[in-house]
Amino acid sequence: MSFFKTKQRKAYFLALTAVIFWSTMSSAFKLTLRQISYDELLLFSSFFGVIALGGINHLGKNRISFSKLKRSEILSSALMGFLNPFLYYLVLFKAYELLEAQIAGTLNYAWPVVLVLLSIPLLKQKIKSISLLAILISFFGLVVISTRGNFLSFSDTNPYGVILAVGSAFIWAFYWILNLKDHREETSKILLNLIFGFLYILIYNILIHGSINLPGAIALTGAAYIGIFEMSLTFVIWLNALKYSSDTAKVSNLIYLSPFLALFIIRIFVGEKIHLSTILGLGIIITGIILQQAITRLNRKQKQL
Repeated sequence: MSFFKTKQRKAYFLALTAVIFWSTMSSAFKLTLRQISYDELLLFSSFFGVIALGGINHLGKNRISFSKLKRSEILSSALMGFLNPFLYYLVLFKAYELLEAQIAGTLNYAWPVVLVLLSIPLLKQKIKSISLLAILISFFGLVVISTRGNFLSFSDTNPYGVILAVGSAFIWAFYWILNLKDHREETSKILLNLIFGFLYILIYNILIHGSINLPGAIALTGAAYIGIFEMSLTFVIWLNALKYSSDTAKVSNLIYLSPFLALFIIRIFVGEKIHLSTILGLGIIITGIILQQAITRLNRKQKQL
């Protein structure tokens, strides 16, 4: 009778909503960076992120209680907030400032591959030769995008921007691993991380610019959109999608729509001509990621037998 008759349909709707919002972010980053510097963008977007997530947390069942925070929780969020949003978005926004949105966004999408690599030393996971093949496939996709198909030259791409975009994937993957080890309630944890991140970028901007100036209406609107739909609300929507789904894989696989949808949105709103090398490289990266995930699932099934 209703589309939301089952929890699984509700999960699909929420997951697709999150994917659509995330797909707009490359365009939102690039368009807003035409109006404001990358570090000021992080300052105001993280501010709006704190306000939005603070409101969501306050209305939820698991409200954060600052008076009851343990010293270990504060120290953990101080570190996590430094990694994300402070360092991660500082690096990522600078990459978007230097590169085309399609290149910066697609290179950053390599974080699941980096996650596997970092899991070896940090989580003591063993990796098989076929998993290494999957990683090499994805990294070949990065090379295709970075060089725009000209493997002997970076002449058409800013190499510093490429390093920053790929570096942001490493920062996010490292943050993700630390987050897996932190078992606090999610919205409270991320809110405290965001608060620390905002304080870091506030100090950074004061030291770099000497003062804080309120940007124009267009820049402020872009920062608000990014803060709400990249750093706070969409995260909660995605968590609820996973909660309602009978199998997380059913909704997690929808995330593969995001980078392709993002290219379509970039073409329309940013006006970039999408390179064939970007589409090809992205396809190669996702092929490697899907292969790696298939190997992981197969290994789990074999352990259960």
